[in-house]
Amino acid sequence: MNPQFSVTRTSRPTRAARNPLLFVLAALACSVALGWTYWGFVRTTSGQFADESAWAEAGVAAPDSKLPFLQFLDHLPLLSLVIAAVTVAFVTLARRRWLAAAIAIGSVAGANLTTQVLKNLVFDRPDRGVPTLDFNSLPSGHTTLAASAAAAVFLVASPRWRPFAAAAGGAYSVVAGAATYLNLWHRPADVVAALLVVGIWTLLGGLLILRTGNSWNGWSGFGAHWASSRWWLVLCWLTGIAGVALAAALYAYVQAIGPAPEPGSARIPLFFWSGLSLIVGVGFTLSGAAGWLFGVQARRHPERP
Repeated sequence: MNPQFSVTRTSRPTRAARNPLLFVLAALACSVALGWTYWGFVRTTSGQFADESAWAEAGVAAPDSKLPFLQFLDHLPLLSLVIAAVTVAFVTLARRRWLAAAIAIGSVAGANLTTQVLKNLVFDRPDRGVPTLDFNSLPSGHTTLAASAAAAVFLVASPRWRPFAAAAGGAYSVVAGAATYLNLWHRPADVVAALLVVGIWTLLGGLLILRTGNSWNGWSGFGAHWASSRWWLVLCWLTGIAGVALAAALYAYVQAIGPAPEPGSARIPLFFWSGLSLIVGVGFTLSGAAGWLFGVQARRHPERP
């Protein structure tokens, strides 16, 4: 064998098994979870009661949170747009990631358009005898805007920064979603549905970005940089799984002892804590899953800045 040919082959970057099917399956899983969230919490009597009880109990369990969170919500649209715009502009101008920026912007637009179409044209809220608002509010538009802005940052970040971006973006999305819940703008299921919509578009956009062939999408693996530490994803997974488990346990306990006769009349606001735990659990689980999937599917070679 020609030695020169051998050196040339071995010096080329090795590639991870970038399997687009994983992204498609993950997006389908988010779609199924979105459909289940709508059906379970909007189409069924027990789901409507639980969601409405959580919303009503929020006004009792966290009465002092309204003012600071309301101020945060007032600035949320502008803040989210500024975060996304500054980050995308930086990577576009300084790093020349034109295609990645275009895909990220398209993902943000797609997520927010999907939320508005689903909320206003597709989903409805049937009368199940539960005292509630008679119009559909699922998914949450404010949560979609905040989470999609965080997703845009995640998408245009280089692989070594994505684990940290996943954790930070998940925290920002959870805080934004919790704010709409604590200020009685949205029920827990509205927030969860919005996170799932953003998850779908992040996966689809990420699939395109990872297969563009650009050299900046390569890295040397987890742990090569403080932002690429596995611990960011471990924290997301631990927080997410604990949140989902706590939400399920609280919901099951309320069903076992029997819920209050009217939403919001329970002595202990267990539905409220279940709803808040579900928001935290879903938000961080999606962040951890995205960080892991993008990490293992990125090319493997010594990363450029």
